[in-house]
Amino acid sequence: MSERTYHHGNLRAALLERAWEVVDAEGADGLSLRQLARDVGVSHGASARHFRDKQALLDALAVEGFQRLNASLGDAVAGDAPFADRFRAAGDAYVSFAVRHPAILRTMYTAKHHAAASADLVEVSHVAMPALVALITAAQDAGELPPGSAQEAAVVAFAAVHGVATLATDDLLNGFPWQDATAATIASVWRGLVAAGSDAPTT
Repeated sequence: MSERTYHHGNLRAALLERAWEVVDAEGADGLSLRQLARDVGVSHGASARHFRDKQALLDALAVEGFQRLNASLGDAVAGDAPFADRFRAAGDAYVSFAVRHPAILRTMYTAKHHAAASADLVEVSHVAMPALVALITAAQDAGELPPGSAQEAAVVAFAAVHGVATLATDDLLNGFPWQDATAATIASVWRGLVAAGSDAPTT
């Protein structure tokens, strides 16, 4: 593939696409800027014009990962389906992404917490939680969930779903299907949120 094939940012996109494939299959340790340049048929110097070093590439890859994950979660919570269904769809979307792309997800969170994380990465990594908070708030306003801290409820939900994702990707479910574990966990969290109203003090 000739370097002259690339115009108007196509090379950056091609490098990022190939980096996604490598990290998805081998993890971040398997990524090399020089090999990446060879894979897409350009010089190392040409690739360096888009990514100054490996960390910059991982940062961009993490941004791409969060954008894809956020889009999936956004689709899950959008629409007019019952709040419980959208809550379940969001959790399933998260675990599904983790199971399909475990190395990508690990890279996303590692890059997010790196000292050199870009402002774009920090911003895009914080998109999903407000969307979940908004969903829970809407469910509270509709009377399907009791009043309370939507932020706290969202953190509890994320912790539970991320836990299932970690168990699934680390092969710690002992043969229990991750889909069933996800469904059971999300259902349990939702029941807990609904039941929280019964724990409120009475006057």
